[in-house]
Amino acid sequence: MKILTILSLALCCTASQAQGEQFPELPEFINKMEQEHAFDAQALETLFTSVKVKESILKAISRPAEKSKAWYDYRKIFLGQRRINGGVDFWREHAADLARAEAEYGVPAEIIVAILGVETRYGGNVGGYRVIDALSTLAFQYPKRSKFFRSELEHFLLLAREEGKPPLLPVGSYAGAMGLAQFMPSSYRHYAIDFDGDSKRDIWENPTDAIGSIANYLAEHGWVRGQSIVHKSAAASGSLTAVLEAGLKPSLNRGQVAAAGLSLTNLPHGEDKLSVIELENTQGPEFWIARQNFYAITRYNHSAMYAMAVTQLGDEIRQKYQK
Repeated sequence: MKILTILSLALCCTASQAQGEQFPELPEFINKMEQEHAFDAQALETLFTSVKVKESILKAISRPAEKSKAWYDYRKIFLGQRRINGGVDFWREHAADLARAEAEYGVPAEIIVAILGVETRYGGNVGGYRVIDALSTLAFQYPKRSKFFRSELEHFLLLAREEGKPPLLPVGSYAGAMGLAQFMPSSYRHYAIDFDGDSKRDIWENPTDAIGSIANYLAEHGWVRGQSIVHKSAAASGSLTAVLEAGLKPSLNRGQVAAAGLSLTNLPHGEDKLSVIELENTQGPEFWIARQNFYAITRYNHSAMYAMAVTQLGDEIRQKYQK
């Protein structure tokens, strides 16, 4: 009996030591969850003995496609014929839900479909990492953004409790994004909705809820009903440095954009604020004038290339759907 007790204690100490090496600030995090959200500290300690640091996650987040590829290569990933055809098929299958989402939130069906296409190929690839492994790895082993991912880990544990999901089971992306719509846990808690009226908000497996949740997310992030998204321009003369450095958030008026030497020919008249986007194509840089709806898409993924891929994929899908 004494030998078994000693072995048991040794195994516990080994597990605790390994856990401490992987997640050195875990005790502080568990204390926060206990004090602020009434989690059982011992249950969390037991849970985290099954959580693993994944080196592949740390490698993946250090070279995201939005930062490692030029636009002409990034675009090829998302605008292939199979993804366009998949979007048309998805639209036909869920036409009523997409029409209702567009009517209620003002977000065009093709944008909702394109986001699903870019994020998960319409549910075909929702990720292969356990969400808790991804978030814990980045929360405790990625100092550059540890504060953000620790907050998302907190939201994930709250979400699992709220939705009755065992926290070791859900899988998602290397960054912890989840479900058909690839929401981060905080976005799931704040923006996911029950769009089919079954008293559950399920973006894991329910396309109707995913459709409504994406529309709600974009609406909550400033989508303007009936407004265009982005317009191609051309640089004639002048310096574009100032307008490019103004960032993704629309802050420029039409006079400032024109003064920088960019053509406004393709841009509708208006008084709304604008931003200027530069993308690298095979023939050199191309310039686009973006409006608020482009910025709303970048709230999903803070990348001009991502928003442009969504916009152009949506255009391709709509053209083929309407044939």
